[in-house]
Amino acid sequence: MPAAFNPVAWSTFFSAQAGASAALTGLIFVAVSINLPKIVVLRSLVARAAKALFALMGVLLASTLGMTPGQPVKALGWELAALGAMVWIATTGSQHAASHRNPYVNRWQRIFQHLLTQFAAIPFAVAGVSLVFGAGGGLYWLVAGLLFSYIEALMDAWVLLVEILR
Repeated sequence: MPAAFNPVAWSTFFSAQAGASAALTGLIFVAVSINLPKIVVLRSLVARAAKALFALMGVLLASTLGMTPGQPVKALGWELAALGAMVWIATTGSQHAASHRNPYVNRWQRIFQHLLTQFAAIPFAVAGVSLVFGAGGGLYWLVAGLLFSYIEALMDAWVLLVEILR
């Protein structure tokens, strides 16, 4: 079985991603707890914190599903496709709430953040569909989703931890 469709070959990768996403989730909670009075005042910042947590939750859950021993590849595919849909809905909704009518976000920032959110969420579902049908990039799609999820979450953490103080 090619590596793209063999979750066992990815066990170390999934383990590392589960740990990394858990650590970054902690960073988001620290950022929120330090600046909680300023964050709760603005709906857009609450939404931005939620988006970061949804993105990292997607990484953590995808990694956990990938480490499930003895799971059929198609079952993992369906799980990743469903998870991808849920992460896409949650992060896209949060992104809209964070940037829509936000005076601190200009048009280009809004477009960039929207694209980043899509690049982070959609590959989860694509990886799942690819596994179900045994064609395409398989789990390599998940790598793209994880990388963009980290970028998205780190940018949100920066705003919640540093930019909010400006």
